[in-house]
Amino acid sequence: RLPPRGGRRRRIVAVACGSEVAAGVKRFLEILSRLWVLPREDRKSEVEGRRTMQVSGFVSGFGGQAAPGATGGGVCGVTTVRVGRVFGGDRRKVQKCSVGMKVEQAVGAVAVAKDGKDGADASRKAKAKSSASSLMRYLAEKKELVEAALEESVRSRMKETDKICESMGYSLMAGGKRVRPILVLAACEMFGGVEDHAMPTAVAVEMIHTMSLIHDDLPSMDNDDFRRGKPTNHVKYGEDIAILAGDALLSRSFEHVAKYTRGVSAERVLRVIALLGESVGPEGLAGGQVMDLECEGNPNVNLEELSWIHKMKTAALLRVAVACGAIIGGADEEDVARVSEFADKIGLAFQIADDVLDVTQTTEQLGKTAGKDLEANKATYPRLMGLEKSRAEAQRLIDEAKACLAPYGDRNETLLALADFIIARSN
Repeated sequence: RLPPRGGRRRRIVAVACGSEVAAGVKRFLEILSRLWVLPREDRKSEVEGRRTMQVSGFVSGFGGQAAPGATGGGVCGVTTVRVGRVFGGDRRKVQKCSVGMKVEQAVGAVAVAKDGKDGADASRKAKAKSSASSLMRYLAEKKELVEAALEESVRSRMKETDKICESMGYSLMAGGKRVRPILVLAACEMFGGVEDHAMPTAVAVEMIHTMSLIHDDLPSMDNDDFRRGKPTNHVKYGEDIAILAGDALLSRSFEHVAKYTRGVSAERVLRVIALLGESVGPEGLAGGQVMDLECEGNPNVNLEELSWIHKMKTAALLRVAVACGAIIGGADEEDVARVSEFADKIGLAFQIADDVLDVTQTTEQLGKTAGKDLEANKATYPRLMGLEKSRAEAQRLIDEAKACLAPYGDRNETLLALADFIIARSN
């Protein structure tokens, strides 16, 4: 049962056979209920884009098992999913799957629709797939190195610090894509730097990021109890320990850079530490979070204010990541300014992608509570711009970000691929 609009309540009715389909129905309805608050044209556009979602969603609910009463393995047991006037226009069926439809048929139909028939288009997609595959290998390789360095950075050295180090490590090692520390390494490499020289800074950036997540999830902030598929730090250790763990990660980040950076001039290390401090101050994470809290529930927030919030919050850590990596790699002031502009743009694109995912993905897919911003009545890009315009804005920012790196030729390939990855991700 969806929220009322215009004094009336609407219903989405799903008719299905077999208990296995329940999970798929639940996921589908969860997404539709969040799309409900979007502008009318976006609701209509989004449901058009999800015509095949019911197939994949319900099929995944079966886990390859046969529907009750059906013959053969891996068949779809959905008879009808019908949406009333939820998305505007006349009552219509969004998707109808015959009982007995093979999973392979459903998946194959989606694949054919995506692949297209044009040979040149197929060649372009093959090249993109190869590039994506190379990026995935790069991310996996760097993530493994980053994870090892992170684990060592919070190891307790005495029994008295076991509890605080355990709490720090719980959130620091909770998973994630490690985009920020990998950006440090990639920026350093683009300017001819050595990975080992940049690793302490990569660790520091991820420590600061993790601190921000711990504090954001606190009851006094976003009040969330689910992060990266696990209970949040304050849920597991208590609010008091969580606050202290975040504080310890922040202070340890500066210590880590100062103690363990080798082969880099003292002047450059000092610049890195100064930028790290700036990224969490009033013109960084803290300032952005204050503005975010003040704007919560305010229906008059405009795009300029929303962009400022996320330039200080989301973009700040991406900016400091690439700027510090570039500094360690030997970049001059002009280079640092250029890559900082690149990071500002991909940072805003990253946030737009996050806002879109918040209303189009489930909690299980995201690894954190979906629809949280809508529940808190926060200003988001989809709320202010609509889904399609939000996606277009994210792509525009990515295109402009890539243009910032044009002077570096082939050396920019990794950072360009990371920019595409940021808006193509699904969680």
